[in-house]
Amino acid sequence: MRCVAVINQKGGCGKTTVATNLSACLAAQGHRTLLIDMDPQSHCAVGLAVPEEQIERNIYDVLISPRSDQKAQLKQVVWQIAQNFDLAPSGIELAALEPQLANEPGREDCLKHVLTEQAHAYDFVIIDCPPSVGLLTFNALRAADEVIIPVETGYFALHGLGRQLETLRVLQQQCQQQIRFRVLATMYDVRTKLAREVLSELKKNHLAYMFQTIVNFNTKLKEASSFGQAISEYDPASRGMKDFMNLAQELAGTQATVAAAAQVQTVDAQLRAISKTADELLTESRQMVGQRSRREQEENTKDASQEVFYGVRQDNDIVDSAAIYPKAQRVCVAGDFNNWQPDETNLVNDNGNGRWSLRIPLAAGRYRYRYVVDGRWMQDPHNNNSEHNEFGEYNSILEVQTV
Repeated sequence: MRCVAVINQKGGCGKTTVATNLSACLAAQGHRTLLIDMDPQSHCAVGLAVPEEQIERNIYDVLISPRSDQKAQLKQVVWQIAQNFDLAPSGIELAALEPQLANEPGREDCLKHVLTEQAHAYDFVIIDCPPSVGLLTFNALRAADEVIIPVETGYFALHGLGRQLETLRVLQQQCQQQIRFRVLATMYDVRTKLAREVLSELKKNHLAYMFQTIVNFNTKLKEASSFGQAISEYDPASRGMKDFMNLAQELAGTQATVAAAAQVQTVDAQLRAISKTADELLTESRQMVGQRSRREQEENTKDASQEVFYGVRQDNDIVDSAAIYPKAQRVCVAGDFNNWQPDETNLVNDNGNGRWSLRIPLAAGRYRYRYVVDGRWMQDPHNNNSEHNEFGEYNSILEVQTV
């Protein structure tokens, strides 16, 4: 059984969305999955349409059980949401756990003891944590083998990430526990320059600890929560569903073997490897944005045709294409226009700054295409016009108009 805590002290970063939809997609892939809500606000139950008035007992009753006359086991409070998918809901009573256990020894291990008894019942346990540092969060961390830190692609998210890493440092020092953590970029809107800049900074400083999967901004995810459904049930064809299925596959593919565990750094070592603080990242990011803005303004003043953009656009009978891949060695494009042969159409790295561009003459028509970045096929991140292909992924779509 792998236990994964979803943690961020900053609210509004999509933490519960990640926990619920990751759990649903793991279950859809055949993994027996338990979602535990450790947030007294009980948003997991709301987001999965579990009627509050019908929840008679919750995870609080299980955690307090050894010190209470009212005994409760985990299997007595779980709700079956779907095949392979169970939920242990929370309740407002959970907020009282910390003062009730204030003087109790081993109070940080309540959840860990509960899950030890369920070691063979589930393949994955996903824990949705409250946006605060306290006993509930420490219980989740003590029980977890690994941590997912969802980070929205905004400036304040960088500061929140720094605070969260400090929390992990404190836990390790107090509990002598090594924790593997992964950073997950969420709410990514490729249309905004701000999101692209912040994602670039995250990759530059935390690439070794980041999921390859990025959860894009998708209205279907918000709609699914409002209807009390996971994205796998609400809209299996949505971009949000694709993102979380990819995340589930990536997580399931990183099994903790003995050999891999020997290579895992401690949190202190990981923090030392990250040479810049969150505040420095914020300052550098703002300076970088300002510098690029000034440079773009200068270029635009010199020649309007040199306007910096990302995506695809038509210029008479020529199509301009541009994307940002700072660490790529080679970027090609394959599509209907070159018989899907990427080696025939290479993008150029503009001045070595990570912006790859291409000007290609195309006749009027509708074209499907994909980028090939260092041998990896992927959708154009700057073009929202796309469609499913036969491989279960997405082709980007380009419409060239008659001049």
